[in-house]
Amino acid sequence: MKKAIFTFIAIIIIYSIIGNVVAKNDIIPDDAIRVRVIANSNSDYDQNIKLKVKDLVEADMYNLLKDTKSIDEARKLINGNLDNLNSNIYTTLRKENYNLPFTVNFGLNYFPKKEYKGITYDEGYYESLVVTLGEGLGDNWWCVLFPPLCLIEVDNENTTDVEYTTMVKTIIDKYF
Repeated sequence: MKKAIFTFIAIIIIYSIIGNVVAKNDIIPDDAIRVRVIANSNSDYDQNIKLKVKDLVEADMYNLLKDTKSIDEARKLINGNLDNLNSNIYTTLRKENYNLPFTVNFGLNYFPKKEYKGITYDEGYYESLVVTLGEGLGDNWWCVLFPPLCLIEVDNENTTDVEYTTMVKTIIDKYF
């Protein structure tokens, strides 16, 4: 019985350590570049427009940054392609008969506090590419451009979801 209790405690400690290591990998690095698309409002129409712009921005940024190795290179590529991004967004919005103005800003931009998948991301000013549609009063979408955390999803659109687990969790689930 003592061995079973000792083994159980050891498993919990190991699982806790592994869980903390994995959780730390979900935190955005200090030298990251974020991306954010803010909708005009929370109407279904404005949110749909936001998703169309989000898809465009993701695809454009993936193509631009897919082989980027450093944050300085990413900055240079983004800055050098803002006119192209503006033009692509303008074309997309016109196709949707969206006549409100929009802005594209690359620099330090405010991000509110956000909790996502159990991790809290602090509010503050972060280096980012922000597209604001209309008055920018609606819900937003955001991710990380560099390192390319959200751009990986664009590259793997046709793959199936994979669920990762640990051996320790499997053992705990099996016996407890």
